[in-house]
Amino acid sequence: MMLVSMVMVGNNMDDGGEAAPRPRRRPRIGAQVRRLRTDRGLTLARVGELTGLNVGYLSQVETDKASPSLETLAALADAFGVPLSWLLVEAVPPPRVVRRGERRAWTGPGEVRGEEVDGGLSRTLRIVEVRSPPGARIPLHADPGEEHHLLLEGRLRLSQGEHAVELEPGDYLVWDGGFPHYVENVGDGPARILIVTTGPSGVSIPLE
Repeated sequence: MMLVSMVMVGNNMDDGGEAAPRPRRRPRIGAQVRRLRTDRGLTLARVGELTGLNVGYLSQVETDKASPSLETLAALADAFGVPLSWLLVEAVPPPRVVRRGERRAWTGPGEVRGEEVDGGLSRTLRIVEVRSPPGARIPLHADPGEEHHLLLEGRLRLSQGEHAVELEPGDYLVWDGGFPHYVENVGDGPARILIVTTGPSGVSIPLE
């Protein structure tokens, strides 16, 4: 005879063998409703006029003492001029900030310096600022995916195959980074360029 041992963990069964109901969670939307209302300079009385809802009930909604129906939420969203989903945002995650002094940096040929503007936080794109002195040249290299370039300062010549383009401050260039390319500082002073690439790999500037 084979004996099989089974352990039931967290079965939520009562003494009668039936599953105990789970407590329902009440979405807390009061603070968001109050914020949207005050941002628009609306009083509770005015919102009541726009929605047909009682002022006392609206006050209970804003203090999370009442659970509004979807119909009520839709009326509030219309009154505020926002999508209904905005009312269901309970907590907005804090932004992630990378200070200039916190950027990871590296040095390439000819005193070219690169800094990760995004701090390596994003998984879907990378943002890098590259600085180069006059006459500096970044050798042939390639990166997977699109590369977007915005020249911030100086003059650069970007070359890929038979194509060569000189950029001045404010000029933008995008190309397929998978094809080998190189960059030259053809100006009389230092140059700064912002490079945005898709994916987590970033910009592969050859190192010294």
